[in-house]
Amino acid sequence: MTDSRVVVVGAGLAGLTAARRLAADGYDVTVFERREDVGGRVRSRRGDGYVFDRGFQVLFTAYPAAQRELDFDALDLRSFAAGAVVCRGDQRSVLADPLREPTALTETLFNTEISTMDKLRTLRLRADLRAKSVEEVFSGPDATIEQYLYARGFSERYVERFVRPFYGGITLDRSLSTSKRVFEFTFKMLSEGRTVVPARGMGAITEQLSDRARDAGARVVTETPVERLDVGDASASVHLPGETVSADAVVVAADPKASRELTCVDAIPTDAKSSVTQYFGVPPGHPMAKTDRIHLNAAGEIPTTVAPLSGVAPEYAPADQGLVAATTVGRRDEADSDLETQTRDALAEWYPAVSLRDFELLRTDRIDFAQFAQPPGVHEDLPDARAPSGPVYLAGDYTHDSSINGALQS
Repeated sequence: MTDSRVVVVGAGLAGLTAARRLAADGYDVTVFERREDVGGRVRSRRGDGYVFDRGFQVLFTAYPAAQRELDFDALDLRSFAAGAVVCRGDQRSVLADPLREPTALTETLFNTEISTMDKLRTLRLRADLRAKSVEEVFSGPDATIEQYLYARGFSERYVERFVRPFYGGITLDRSLSTSKRVFEFTFKMLSEGRTVVPARGMGAITEQLSDRARDAGARVVTETPVERLDVGDASASVHLPGETVSADAVVVAADPKASRELTCVDAIPTDAKSSVTQYFGVPPGHPMAKTDRIHLNAAGEIPTTVAPLSGVAPEYAPADQGLVAATTVGRRDEADSDLETQTRDALAEWYPAVSLRDFELLRTDRIDFAQFAQPPGVHEDLPDARAPSGPVYLAGDYTHDSSINGALQS
């Protein structure tokens, strides 16, 4: 044990990982979190037998930092089927990776939403990205996702009917103006691993990180916001409500806006991507309660994606119910009831023979800051961990890329 005291601001993925690492190295570590619970953007709530994540989220098991920092076995992971169901009116077709899911080969080959040439280009893209390292993905010239796909020869039909709804859901940007590096990275992760949720919800990830930080000796104090930092050459004063704590070093791992205010590092990105997720309780016999594939809306924007959570993880719902999450990207002005109506209309088109009478809207999550915006070239401008002056460090996805991997890596 050293005599050095380190304060970590924020108990999200980055802050808890930093706290565990520092405590394991012998530092005296205290984490201050302004909320009543840990997790930041990765949290879950439970009620009436349901698990509600803070908006629809998934974990890619191929994330290098997740493999290093998380105990997958203890998380009791549940996997989505590879690929997705592309929905247009009453037409539904499966597009999957036949190399990973041979049983879906026939459905994928006869999927008329996507041409044979685009399917072959997808396989070539998969092979090319598997051969690239993550470091190579995030280096070199950049472009938008849309520009990148057209440069590789993909058709407008492929972009409009598959990529726009699918990656619109991942990047929260249906315009596909996000950096092509984000596309390459996530496509690589999808190809190399599984898309999963923990049986107890995405919040189980931060609960595990919190437990491991405490086991290493860190203290995690909730409902205690850090109001200001006074930074000297070799120490810092951390101002809390009614108290000031001295520290030899401070790791700022708060949300981007709070981190920028505390450190005055203008390079921390604060332009946000937003989304709305509505959770529906559904009868257990409904097809959306039994499938394990994400559904993509190829004909409209509301909803962008529908995820059959209980079909993947039965633990997300009571035994006599199912749970689906319908997500629409962007900051929506529509009332919850209007979004519910439009989602019901879409699902009624996708499954016209099945009644929606027993669908019940259980919860609406409006996530104003789900990701920071990642236009082409943004990654060169992200701040370094040592960007603040004095013994102050940054830890957050905004130092790497806007993802669970970015937060853990930071």
